[in-house]
Amino acid sequence: MNYTHWLAFKYLIAKKDRFLSLINWVAMIGIAIGVAALIVVIGVMTGFDRDLKEKIIGTNAHVLVERETGVKDFEQMRTLLAAVPGVIGASPYIHGNVFIEFGNRAAGLIIRGIDPKNEGHVTKINAYLKGGFKIDQLERGKVVIGSELARFYGFRVGDDVTLLSPVSGVAGEGWRYKFKIAAIFNSGMYDYDRNLILVDYRNAQEIFNLPADIVTGVAMKLRDVEKADEVKRAVVAKLGFAYEVRTWIEQNANFFAALNLEKFAMFVILILIVLVASFNIVSTLIVTVTSKTKDIGILRSIGVPAGAIRQVFTLYGLALGLIGTFWGLSCGLLIAYVLKETELIKLPATVYYIDHLPVLIQVPDILMITGSAVLISFLATIYPSAKAASLEPVEALRYQ
Repeated sequence: MNYTHWLAFKYLIAKKDRFLSLINWVAMIGIAIGVAALIVVIGVMTGFDRDLKEKIIGTNAHVLVERETGVKDFEQMRTLLAAVPGVIGASPYIHGNVFIEFGNRAAGLIIRGIDPKNEGHVTKINAYLKGGFKIDQLERGKVVIGSELARFYGFRVGDDVTLLSPVSGVAGEGWRYKFKIAAIFNSGMYDYDRNLILVDYRNAQEIFNLPADIVTGVAMKLRDVEKADEVKRAVVAKLGFAYEVRTWIEQNANFFAALNLEKFAMFVILILIVLVASFNIVSTLIVTVTSKTKDIGILRSIGVPAGAIRQVFTLYGLALGLIGTFWGLSCGLLIAYVLKETELIKLPATVYYIDHLPVLIQVPDILMITGSAVLISFLATIYPSAKAASLEPVEALRYQ
C-alpha cells in the first residue's frame, strides 16, 4: 500500500474525527439507499415484464396467420405452416365476440374456436386447466371457461351456459346456443380468465355461420419466441401478401412499449436518488479538504506532487461510493429475494393482471445500476480533488 492509498484509507475510517466519521457514514448510507431502491424497483419492473409476457404468450400463439375473408382449406394451410423452420406447432382457430346469457342479462365475451387435438401444441392451455382435464378432451357442445368468469356467475363444471350469437338468423334475431361446461382454466391474467371462452372450432363455425372449410386463421408456436419476426418473414415469403401475419410482439407492441418506457422512467427517477446522495460525497470531501488544509500544505512542502493529492481524495471519495454501492447492492438483492420467495406483497388481480409482486433480477440490470452509481461517485470527486490539488504550500500553511 503506497502513501496515497494509506492516506485515503485514513480519511475513510477517520477514527479520531467523529464528525468526519459521521459524514462518511451519511454519504455511504445515501448511496446505499439509492442503489437498493434501484435494485428492487427495476427487479419488480422486470418481473412484471417477464410475468405478463409469459401469460400473454401462454394464452396466445406466437404467430397468427389470418385473411380478411377467412382462411380456406385450413388443414392444408396448417400442414404448410408447420413445415416452416422454427415452427413446432400449428392449429386453426376462429375468433369472435358473443354474449353470455344469465337470467335476464347478457354480457359480451370473446369466444375462440379451437382444434382440440392441436391447441395444446400452440398454447399453454393444458397448464392452466383444472381438475386434470386436457384440452384434447374437449368435445362438441362443450366449453372451457375462465376461472374469473366462473366465479362471477357461480358456474361449475357440468353447468349449462347459453351463448348468444351476433350473427342474425332468418327472423333477424340472434341465435341461442347451449353448451355444457367441460372445464375451467386459470391463466392468471384477469382479462382472459374473465372474458375468454374456448369451444370446438366446429361449434364456432355454427355460431358465426361459417362454411366447414373456413376459419379465422392459423396459429403457430415457435421454438424460440424471440425469432418471431424471422419466422414471419419466412411465412410471408411462402404465402405472399394476401395473408396478414402478426407476431406476439406486434399484437402487444403498445403494451410492451409502455412497460419499457415505465421501466426506463423509474430508472431515471431513482438514479436521481443516487445523484442526490453523491452530493454527500462532494460535501464530505470539501469538509475533509478544509479540515486537512494543514496536512495538505505539509505534504506539498515536502515534495508530494499535486497529482498525488488529487489521487488521495479521488480514492477517498470513490471508496465512499464503492462501499455504499456494495451495501446497497447487498440489501437490494436481499429484499428482492425475500419479496420473490415469500410473495409478501399481494396485488389486486383485476388491476395488475397478477396476484403478487413479481421480482426478477438480471445481471445486465445489476451492472447498469452499479456502474451508474460508481460513475456518479467518481464524478462527485472531481471538483473537491482538484481543489485539494490546487492548494499552494504557502497558502495552506500561512495561518497554521
